Amino acid sequence: MADQTPDLTHLRLERPSEGVALLTLDNPGMRNAMSDEMTASWVTAIDHLAADRTVRVVVVTGEGSAFCSGGNTSWIASEPDASVDHLRSRMLPFYRAWLSVRRLEVPTIAAINGPAIGAGLCLALACDIRYAASGAKLGVPFNTLGMHAGMAGTYLLPNVVGPAHARDLLLTGRVVDADEALRLGMVSRVVAPASFLDDVLETAAGVAATAPIAARLTKVALADGGHADFESALQWEALAQPMTLATADLQEGIAAARDKRAPQFRGE
Repeated sequence: MADQTPDLTHLRLERPSEGVALLTLDNPGMRNAMSDEMTASWVTAIDHLAADRTVRVVVVTGEGSAFCSGGNTSWIASEPDASVDHLRSRMLPFYRAWLSVRRLEVPTIAAINGPAIGAGLCLALACDIRYAASGAKLGVPFNTLGMHAGMAGTYLLPNVVGPAHARDLLLTGRVVDADEALRLGMVSRVVAPASFLDDVLETAAGVAATAPIAARLTKVALADGGHADFESALQWEALAQPMTLATADLQEGIAAARDKRAPQFRGE
């Protein structure tokens, strides 16, 4: 499965190291706007990765100077008389297509190499971890364009930065730089552009080297803001931790620690 890369348009799928899949939005002439071709390719790529058990982490980045400038909404402007129902029938599948990254069981990392705007930022917010290159701009300026937020922005942004910062960003439409995004908790790290992708891929390789069963269960535990309450967390962990204690990977992890060597986890 890993070597059968599907045919993709405006999107590249590469395997830079063992267990790491790199998805690059590749429409630099339009600052990686989400074209119809890119959207279809994205669904194909996510389906492919979801079925590939050798994948342990997925990194998403953009070609050229931008991460993603958002949805290609030129068709909306070209249909000023379109009905609400018609527009909804186009927008909802578009949202679901891009947010399909959330159904991947492995950790996902958004490598925000440049501007991540509107739906482009929402794609990054849909990933588990976000790193930004210094100088990158991030924002959800939907209201300044005369439209309501889409791509689950009113869910994802509060989940990541909290309701107060989300209100500020959504209602003002202001765009922030990477350093402010770090202070807001929108990204976890800011890296110099020259070494950005190499640094992110090194981190991804480290994630890929962790025990995959434990990683998948941890991702489930943290989904959508985590557990509803303290007792729910205890009940989940009382099942999930024994599941990992019963794996061969646990024995390998203990042996590796004892022998002072890197563990070789096999997901068993």
